[in-house]
Amino acid sequence: MSKTRFAIAAAALFALSSTASAQIAPPPARPAAPKATVPSSRAASCHNGQSFDRFLADLKQQAVAAGVSQRTIAEASPYLVYDQGIVNRDRGQRVFGQLFTEFAGRMAAPYRMQNGQQHIKQHAAAFARAEKEYGVPPAVIAAFWGLESDFGVNMGNLPTLKSLVSLAYDCRRSEMFANETIAALKVIDRGDLTPDEMIGSWAGELGQTQFLPTHYVNYAVDYDGDGRRDLLRSEDDVIGSTANYIAKGLKWRRGEPWLEEIKVPSSLPWDQTDLSVQLPRSKWAQFGVTYPDGRPLPNDNLAASVLLPMGRFGPAFMAYANFATYTEWNNSLIYSTTAGYLASRIAGAAPMRRPAGQVAQLPFNELRQLQQLLVQAGFNVGKVDGVLGQQSRAAVKAMQIKYGLPADSWPTAELLARMRGSTAQAQPQATVR
Repeated sequence: MSKTRFAIAAAALFALSSTASAQIAPPPARPAAPKATVPSSRAASCHNGQSFDRFLADLKQQAVAAGVSQRTIAEASPYLVYDQGIVNRDRGQRVFGQLFTEFAGRMAAPYRMQNGQQHIKQHAAAFARAEKEYGVPPAVIAAFWGLESDFGVNMGNLPTLKSLVSLAYDCRRSEMFANETIAALKVIDRGDLTPDEMIGSWAGELGQTQFLPTHYVNYAVDYDGDGRRDLLRSEDDVIGSTANYIAKGLKWRRGEPWLEEIKVPSSLPWDQTDLSVQLPRSKWAQFGVTYPDGRPLPNDNLAASVLLPMGRFGPAFMAYANFATYTEWNNSLIYSTTAGYLASRIAGAAPMRRPAGQVAQLPFNELRQLQQLLVQAGFNVGKVDGVLGQQSRAAVKAMQIKYGLPADSWPTAELLARMRGSTAQAQPQATVR
């Protein structure tokens, strides 16, 4: 999914990491209709100076034009209020940068793997039906379910409509959240949830696998046959809907793998280790790549990439076409790799091998400086935020190739020193008089 989902997950995952129980908790208590707060003066700048009330009136008209009934508009209106606190939270969000082994060690901990396996057994019929209909293995569904809400324990506690309409009025992603607000109204209109039941994350995601309202509308299914698509309380609906979204929305390939741990040789051509490079497994085998226990890879033409989330000294994975499902669900590499790894563990894979030694990580300020130098060198790294995203990794690889360093996409002190030196040499020399 979008960067929005990663930012939401950043806060949620820290809460989940301390949750030792995976029993389904009852949904949050229904709150009274939320109170409004006053928008900041800049909030209306992208709406031709419209007040929030005028903006909301126009948004309601758009919803009616999209098929939402006047009855639903009336029911939802007490919840369609502005909250500056939600906007402040969105603008002030800071995604986190951690070593993959630390993050995965918490989020793919044994208890979460065991809870995933337990839920697959407990809801065996629904999982079997979903795999037959959509081709998505139970472990894949269970991994997202565990990471997003710890199987329903942490779904968020904020009124969804208030969050969505506040972010729609704000100018940062107004169109996106206006569409999500209308989608939320459609969820109410077809009888899946009532306005006061819509409680979720601060950016409007709902249910045990945290669907944005547009995904709720397009992919939620009634798997328990009660006439509603209830992703807050019905485990069967959660399983079926998540499988439907993964299969149809994220284009899961039936019967194919997603992520496997591998062992890479020191002689591997590191410039080939990237999600953008796909080679047959037979070619990786020729390079000396094996499974962690030394078993050879299959000598076939199944395309795969070598993924090194912490560079050549950290864990190594073979990422297949289905791994794109994980990066589409959440474009943070650390999250998507953890989700894929957790799914493999739930499916029975052995624990990840620990690095032979400590893998050095640049401090936040130095990583941010490296991003600034990469921008000066002409690369687009996205936001200069001290977090190693896909664009930063691609730029790091390009500069490693330029300087003749092992091109494993992992930023090092040596690369930073080279770029600092190059920048210093490029500065004009003072004139001696």
